[in-house]
This record gives sequence, C-alpha cells and structure tokens, in this order.
Amino acid sequence: MRKRYYIAAALLFMFSGVANAQKKSTKKADKHYDRLEYVEAIKDYEKLVSKGDADAYVYERLADSYYNLYNTKQAERYYKLHLKASSNASAEAHYRYAQMLKANKKFDASNAAMQDFASKAPNDERAKAFKANPDYLPQLLNGEPRFAVNKLQLNTSYQDFGAYAVGNKLYFVSARNKSRRDYGWNDQPTLDIYEATKKGDSYTDIKLLDGDVNSKYHEGTVSITPDGKTMFFTRNDYSDGDYEKDSNGIGQLKVYQAKLINGEWDDIQEVSFNDSEYSTGHTAISPDGKTLYFSSDMPGGKGMSDLYKVEIKSNGSFGSPQNLGAGINTEGREGFPFVDSEGTLYFSSDGQLGLGGLDVFYAKTSGDGFGAVKNVGQPVNSSGDDFAYSYDVEKETGFVSSNRGALEGKVANDNIYRVDQIQIVEEIMVASTVINEETGAEIANAQVVVYDSQENEIAREMTNDNGVANFTLMANEPYVFQVNAEDYESNASMVGEDAEGEVDLVIELSPIEKIIQEEEVVLNPIMFDFDKSNIRKQAAFELDKLVAVMKKYPEMKIKVEAHTDKRGAANYNQQLSERRAQSTVQYVISKGIDESRISGEGLGESAPKVDCDSCTEEQFELNRRSVFRIIEK
Repeated sequence: MRKRYYIAAALLFMFSGVANAQKKSTKKADKHYDRLEYVEAIKDYEKLVSKGDADAYVYERLADSYYNLYNTKQAERYYKLHLKASSNASAEAHYRYAQMLKANKKFDASNAAMQDFASKAPNDERAKAFKANPDYLPQLLNGEPRFAVNKLQLNTSYQDFGAYAVGNKLYFVSARNKSRRDYGWNDQPTLDIYEATKKGDSYTDIKLLDGDVNSKYHEGTVSITPDGKTMFFTRNDYSDGDYEKDSNGIGQLKVYQAKLINGEWDDIQEVSFNDSEYSTGHTAISPDGKTLYFSSDMPGGKGMSDLYKVEIKSNGSFGSPQNLGAGINTEGREGFPFVDSEGTLYFSSDGQLGLGGLDVFYAKTSGDGFGAVKNVGQPVNSSGDDFAYSYDVEKETGFVSSNRGALEGKVANDNIYRVDQIQIVEEIMVASTVINEETGAEIANAQVVVYDSQENEIAREMTNDNGVANFTLMANEPYVFQVNAEDYESNASMVGEDAEGEVDLVIELSPIEKIIQEEEVVLNPIMFDFDKSNIRKQAAFELDKLVAVMKKYPEMKIKVEAHTDKRGAANYNQQLSERRAQSTVQYVISKGIDESRISGEGLGESAPKVDCDSCTEEQFELNRRSVFRIIEK
C-alpha cells in the first residue's frame, strides 16, 4: 500500500496534476479512482485500453493508480504512454516517470526524464538538486554498507509497517485483522496498531493494542513520550462514533493522544493543531519530550506534505506548529519523522535525491535546527518505498519498513525489517570560516558548497553573522569547499582524507575587482575535457566569478574567445571551439545575464597559448582555454 495515504489522503488529488474533464466513458473508473479504490479503478481503465478507447487522461489515471500501488513496471509503462500522448503533461508526471524508471533500475533513462522534469520546472527544489548533482547515484549505489537489514518473522501477507520499540515492547501497524472491512485502496483490511513482546531475538505474544486506540477505521504509526505515559498516534478523522470529512468530502488524518491508564491506552483526545480541512500524522518526540514532530499538508507548506515541529508545554498543551524549512522539506512528500537520543532527525522523502520511491534520510541537530540532509544509503534504502525508520543509538539497532519485495515480483506489501549497524562510520566536524582577504573581516551570507572527490555535491550552507558554516562529513574522504559571496571573487579550499575530529577551515575571499585587469576579466583557466564542450563543475565555479562581476557592473559587455589544442583536424577544432564558446555564453546567460551583454567566438587552434610541436598534456590543457575580453566597460 502506498504510504501517500498515511502522509495525507487529500494529497492524492494534488498528485495527478492537471486532469482533463471527466468523460462519460471513464465515469465508472473515475468514481473508483476518486474514492482511492485503485484496484477496481485499474480494472475499469484497463478495459478502456483493451477496447482502444484510451487517451492521455486514461494513461495518466492508470499510471497514478499503479504508482500508488507501487507496481513500478506498469506505472512506468503508462507514464510513458501518457507523456507521449499529452502535449501539456504536468511536470509532476515527468518526475514520477523518472522515479519509476529509477525504481526499475533504468538509471540513464531516469536521468533523462529528470532533465525533462527540470526543464519544465526549473525553480523546483528537486530540479535544482538534480541539476547541481546529476551524478549522485553511483555514490549511493556503490557506497560501503553500514547496516545489515533482515526481514522480521512477525510479518504477514498483509501490510505490516511502522515498528517502534519501547523497552521489550514493539508497536507496529498491520492490516492482519480480518474482522475489519476491506479498504478499496488495495483490498486489504483497515489498519490497526499491534503490540509484540521481545523474547531473545524474536517477537511473540502479538496482539491488538489494549485500550481504545484502535477503531473500525485506519490507525497509523505511534510515538511515546520519554516517561512512557502518553502515546501519540495517527488515525482517520474519527471520534465519538463520527467519521468526519472536509469541505470536498475527503476524510483527512489527525493526530490523537492516549494516556496509559491501568496498563491500557485510554482517554483518547485529538491534539489542538488538527483540522478537518487538512491532514496531520506521523509523530515523533524529541529526547527531552518537549517537542513533537509530525507531517502535514496544512496550508503554507512547501510541498505535498512537509515536516513540522510543535512545542509540548509543561501543562500538556501545544504551541504553534513551525515548518522545518526548505533544508528538510521539498515540493515532494516528507513524512515518518523519528528523532534519536542524540537529536538526529530521520525521515522519509521522495523529493530528496534517492534510489527511487521513498528513501530514508537524516540530518544532525545544528543549533535550533538541523544540518545538511543525507541519504542513509543501502541497504536501508532500496529501489522501493523505505520509510518509518527508527534507531536505538546505544543498542545500534533499529527498524525500517519497506515494500522492496514488490521489486522481486511479489505483492507490493510493506514489511518490517530489522536494521543492525555493522560498520561504525567516523565523522569529522568542519567549521568553515569565510573572511575578507584584505581586512580579515568575517563575511556573512556567503554560500559554502562541499564536493567530494567525484565532484558530487555533498552539502551547502550559508555562513552566519560570524562568517561560519558548519558541516558534519564522513571521515577518510577528501572534500573541496567552494565559496561564493556577493562582491567577492569565489574561492575554494580542500580538507584532506586524513582529517580527524574537528577541523577549522579558513577560506579567504578577495574583492571581485581584483579579477578585472586592463581589457580582460581574468579567471583561472576554464578547462574543457578533451574533445568535449560541456561545462565542468570547476569551469562553472570560475564562470560564477564572471557572472558576479557582470552583475556588479551592469554596463560591462564581454566577448568569450574559446581555443582548442592542436590535436585533431583544424576544421573540426574550429567547430569544437565554437561549441565551447556558445556553451560558456549560455551558462552565463542562464545565471541571469542579458544575452545582449555577452557574445562568443571560436578561434580553434589558430592562437595557442603554448606554441609547441610535441606538447605535454599540461600544455595541451592550457591551449584549450577561454579568454574573457571586456568590449564595453
């Protein structure tokens, strides 16, 4: 079952993008679809396909239905047909198509689909993250595994997920209660909360949770306060025998709390920040019990569902919910938060860069918020949906829920997996301080971007009022820190793979005017790979300096002169240099410089910087360069 329901059922109607007007021939199928009855909806839409009556609308509805059931192969098939048949397919359809391709391990095709998505939604944070780090997959796929993941024996052929351990008790959610009515989403019973007792390495005495928590409708994941007296859980908008719906007739989700009374969870109350017009759910509690985290699609959020926090006051009341911000939330879905004893936030997202579907991510505590978001990696994450992660730091063990079995041709059921740490990963803490090279003054609001040895972007932060940006990074790896600040020349520094513990890194920036020399803007060499014209990350870093100069001096006009080395035919080199010049020009324009202010010319091999017959590789590289002439000051 797709966890989209548990993040916020109402969001389903947002996910489909712009739908065509309902057609009479699809009325029956649409009725099932609108009721979230995807199994029956698929049957009716497939009949239209078999009759030859399908169009872009039917293909999209089928794709979305299979997507919600996480049938990745069929979802991929119908998204492809939808995009081919539609002249105005939504950006979200392109994104989900890329996700399904990735889940089916068609990585090159997925990247191509992501490029299409990025072109349709260039300001989407998911597009920006991909464009900044398009080669992130090898790092996730080839990284050294930190954990062993094993399926628990308590799983059934029904939905089982959301394991949460307290002492020797394990709480989880399951659809195994056959006395409940079937839910049309996947034709399984509605969900209840269960309790199991740990004995040795197994869990026994599995039973429905005692008390009044479970109802005839859905219950979701739980969290329990440090004193063990209060449980927070997710439920359909149902209390006092009434099932509530919003103004559109949709039943939302709400957070409820229960008190432990005489060994049972009773005195069910909904929390004050609920609302029948939007969903709240998936709670987590801070180690000190003073903050409650949750997921919601309430108005004002960034994406389909965002993560929020709210103060739990000493009298048990709540403060005002606060969005965790753009560093955590994306235009996609964020949910299932968990906070460990050290304050590290874990959550699931399909908007951050992952392996397909929902992946588990984490962010360490930093000041009043959290630092850079990182993917937990394989094998905790898979090409399926991976979510509801919890982890005991002291015991070095935890749980994750996943439907990865669907990728082996099985039913797309969620199952619970135990996670055991098998490798301790050392980390380094880098405090990067950015200062003015001439005065030594600290520079606030400078952007610091960290790259690994493969030029993959690892993290980015803005410096605070003291000119400092803090990073927590894996040890034994070299990192490049690139810094950009308004009115300053960009600069970079490296932290070597031998760094340990806490590292203080000082990066000096020179005023931008220093790179203006006579009739040129002088940058470090804009290097191109042999026989190629694409802009490398190192070249982009240098070109950003040119962009900064041109933004500071809006009357300045630049002519780019691109050169090649002498390898290859002169005519081919002339064409290659022209492509390089235009690539450079287009990059600068893409950063907001008007096209009337920058032009390019390819000079081929006609004016080498080093005139040599038997050139070294270094001399060849110097000759394939770019010059930036100031043609109007």
